[in-house]
Amino acid sequence: MTTPQAPVSAPASTSTSTSTSTETPHEGPLPHYPFSTQGDRLAPELAELRGRCPVARVSTNSGDQAWLVTGYELTQHVLRDRAFARSVLAEADSPAQDTPILAPELLDAMNHLQQAGLRDEVLKALGRNQPELPADWVEGVTREGLDAMVREGSPGDLQRHFAEWVAGQCMCRLLGLPFEDRDWLAVRADLDLTMVTPTHEELARNWEEIRVYMHEHMAARRPGGPRGLADRLADLNAVHKGLTDQQLSNIVSVLFVSGYEDFASFLGVAAFNLLQRPDVMSAVRARPETMPQCVEELLRCSVVLGNAIPRFVTRDARLGEADVKKGEMVLLSLDAVNYDPAAFSEAETFDPARSPNPHLRFGYGRHHCPGAHLVRRQSDVAFRVLLDRLPGIRLAVPPAEVPWHPNRMAIMPAELPVTW
Repeated sequence: MTTPQAPVSAPASTSTSTSTSTETPHEGPLPHYPFSTQGDRLAPELAELRGRCPVARVSTNSGDQAWLVTGYELTQHVLRDRAFARSVLAEADSPAQDTPILAPELLDAMNHLQQAGLRDEVLKALGRNQPELPADWVEGVTREGLDAMVREGSPGDLQRHFAEWVAGQCMCRLLGLPFEDRDWLAVRADLDLTMVTPTHEELARNWEEIRVYMHEHMAARRPGGPRGLADRLADLNAVHKGLTDQQLSNIVSVLFVSGYEDFASFLGVAAFNLLQRPDVMSAVRARPETMPQCVEELLRCSVVLGNAIPRFVTRDARLGEADVKKGEMVLLSLDAVNYDPAAFSEAETFDPARSPNPHLRFGYGRHHCPGAHLVRRQSDVAFRVLLDRLPGIRLAVPPAEVPWHPNRMAIMPAELPVTW
């Protein structure tokens, strides 16, 4: 899950890398990460580092330094070893990837929910069944968005009428927010996950607007009214009192911003990838029961992370051939990891029947994204509807002409022009 940026176990000495090289100390400028925020391909620098130096020193948007990890086994090691933590990154003197995290619950929402007795409610809403998001409802809203695009005429924007539409509908219904507020929320979610260009003050003001909206929504809940996840969390917290009102509204804001941005990003980039493979679309259309496996390969190969997954070194440790020190930051490029030929045969080839497909899109082990079931299940439904509703769909421009939002943590096409 992409972390909002504003008011916001193997032994550590054991190497898990098969690599024999690491980055030597730089006398000149370090490589600046991220290398690209476009989803049309994996940045060549990531593939080069993975082959030459899978634990490399880089500079970040904040000006701090970090270790960038691009190897599959090394990433698994970091995600299972308690020498690498996430929550410590919210401390005031911790290194930052972009802007400082101003509230610990923004970076470590699930642990805060667990300590407050609210985690099970979130996991139930996001789990395999997802009672708020039945398949027939998701199918209906997907068709509604595509029908609107068709009415407007060709070429249409699949990012707006499919990716952002489905993601917005799902997250508003899940949390119990009025869908008519989706545009207002999406603009602010987009800004929050934009790197470099906004000032810290702009990001803080923007986040406070989202947080106040969520606080007022929960404060206005009434018995017998619609009971989305936000209202249920507020009811439970009123009993347990494990979180302050500000902490709870921050966490509900995280659920919307991360859930909406990550889902809209994946649907858009995955659609971009699928549209370049008409043979795959025809095969899945003929056998829709194969869509879940196709979604897994889309999850593996879609380049969706504009930044990286951060971890903080809690004690001196050995990581591959690198000696990492307590207090340093480690960045995991899950996009690069999912193309590692050491883990995937013919990693550069899109194989909708790939099995097994142990990609790390949703993390690994105890660090597993709680939204994984939502993305898998609703993507399956949405892509089935897309291929059924518009069997002749194709890109209206060459792939190289698809525009991308610059500096987004969750990579998205600015527009995905299609015809049918």
